[in-house]
Amino acid sequence: MAREDFVCTHRLRVRWAEVDMQKIVFNGHYLTYIDAAIADYWREIGLPYPHGYVERYGNDVFLRKATVEYLGSARYDDELTVYCRVARLGRSSMTFGFEICRGSEAPLVTAELVYVNADAQMRPAPLPDEVRDKIRGYERVAPQS
Repeated sequence: MAREDFVCTHRLRVRWAEVDMQKIVFNGHYLTYIDAAIADYWREIGLPYPHGYVERYGNDVFLRKATVEYLGSARYDDELTVYCRVARLGRSSMTFGFEICRGSEAPLVTAELVYVNADAQMRPAPLPDEVRDKIRGYERVAPQS
């Protein structure tokens, strides 16, 4: 994806506790960085999680699939940006796309996370229309349907 397609960005600095013996970020921490970006996304569209979503709609979203591609390595004290967007809206699911970059360099990590909206009985449920509208109104590039 083109970097200008992303509206939501989360900036962070790599902490010492996040690097391994080779002094590079341990691979599992990239999903933590992505989780922080998703929290920013929900706040930015006006539905801070969990209160803005779970309590408002009586539904919740659950991670169904995570695909991460490691293209490079971040190191201690690097300043990173996590770019986050909803790339696809299904009937009951949404697919987030991510790039994690150091400065203006090519992505170190790309990822795709698929979330499914579910009702209180944990059955897939259609995404609320208001959620769809907020996402479509926020994104620069309309999510695929």
